[in-house]
Amino acid sequence: MTKVVGIDARGTQHCETTVLGVLLRHQGLDLSEPMLFGLGSGLSFIYWDSKNMGFPFLGGRVKPFELTRNLTTRIGLELQVQETTSPRKAWDRVAAAVDAGHPVGLQLDSYYLDYFGSKVHFGGHVVAMYGYDEHAAYLVDTDPQGGAVSTSLTSLAQARAARGPMTARHRSFTVTAPRGLPTPHGQLVPAITACADAFLHPPIANVGHRGIAKAAKLVPAWLQRTDDPQRDLPQAALLMEKAGTGGALFRNLYRDFLAECADLLDDSHLRTGHGLYAEAAALWTEAAAMIARAGESGDGQFLVQAGSILGDLSRIEAEAMQALSCLGSKTQA
Repeated sequence: MTKVVGIDARGTQHCETTVLGVLLRHQGLDLSEPMLFGLGSGLSFIYWDSKNMGFPFLGGRVKPFELTRNLTTRIGLELQVQETTSPRKAWDRVAAAVDAGHPVGLQLDSYYLDYFGSKVHFGGHVVAMYGYDEHAAYLVDTDPQGGAVSTSLTSLAQARAARGPMTARHRSFTVTAPRGLPTPHGQLVPAITACADAFLHPPIANVGHRGIAKAAKLVPAWLQRTDDPQRDLPQAALLMEKAGTGGALFRNLYRDFLAECADLLDDSHLRTGHGLYAEAAALWTEAAAMIARAGESGDGQFLVQAGSILGDLSRIEAEAMQALSCLGSKTQA
């Protein structure tokens, strides 16, 4: 058995920030999960629906791996990413990193992992691998999935080789912190303003605050969008609250990130943004509850209420991001 020593599998909620935490702590940089999420400008929104989808999807974060690229670039870490179509090369690379004493991030399809609770294909999942033996790989996943876990080498190979939406070609990655790396807290303002600008000026109408406004109009008709509302609507609510989002479609994580920032920076725009995201987080949880109740009861009034809440959220989050986009400006209250 080969294992990297000193791995800290602490309780975390989102897969990408879980892996970043493992890799960065091994480099001597210990940041909270909300701080990792915020420094990576991870918050977003997308209303995603198409003819080949069984039911619409509400997403609350940037695309898979974008958070990792944002974070490592912003705070000055070296990110080494490897991809290959060869399963043999893919395994040799990660085994060599672990042999050398380095945990490795892997992007894969969670469907194939032995321990994974929800058997749904998701090709954008990431885990940290820190050990292996003849039969199994030793991984760190989110707290809801068990934290420090193991899966058979066969299942890991299947997960890494999977093709489909959001998958990558056996992607593995490591991070290295250069000596004398300055504190990442100096990058808080750029991280927040970049996230705000992207949210306020989305390239298409189903992203950012415009996407939330679109969802507000479409969600009330969701009972007509499904053949099985008792399955699809509670599942949609579950994905908003429990599927690695930290609750409230990632808004809890961003609220807590802004709270950490407010302890470090004295800025009225930041305080305004934090207060509004605290309000938004509570409303997202309420909206998810209304969607679940609509599915369980078949009563469309709950979806009308959810749509009304989403309309409020579009305005609240736009107002919050307008304030946060002004962070660091000279017009302080």
